[in-house]
Amino acid sequence: MPEQRDDPYLDFNFLVEIDGVAAAGFSEVDLPTATIEVVRYRDGADRQSSARSLPGRVVYDPLVLRRGFAGDATLFDWWTTLAEGTIDRRNVAVVLLDEARNPVARWLLRNAWPTRYEAGTLAALGNDVVVETLVLAHDGIRLE
Repeated sequence: MPEQRDDPYLDFNFLVEIDGVAAAGFSEVDLPTATIEVVRYRDGADRQSSARSLPGRVVYDPLVLRRGFAGDATLFDWWTTLAEGTIDRRNVAVVLLDEARNPVARWLLRNAWPTRYEAGTLAALGNDVVVETLVLAHDGIRLE
């Protein structure tokens, strides 16, 4: 579990690992939201007309990774592998670091695979960095 302290951790110190290997230079990571669906249930013999709420399925939103494009085709190649019909699931970890760059929390996503790849926007009059985006579906998230 993460180390607890009085001041919250800053959001700019993090690493992304794909199958245990640190992946280069992500500028932004949108960690997934996890939701437990609500199931409304009412038995025919219930005296009250209101339904009970029961926990239902757990739903995980995707993980979104963004980084400046520097010629590394690793993310695109992973997406292409799936687009061509080969299932390639990988475990992904997002590691939060403290000010001394020591790991303090790790979000583990099981069996992730790319569902969307965006190469970014090109503008002849612009001066922004080209940012590629990879959206990953997964089977669940765990905090260590």
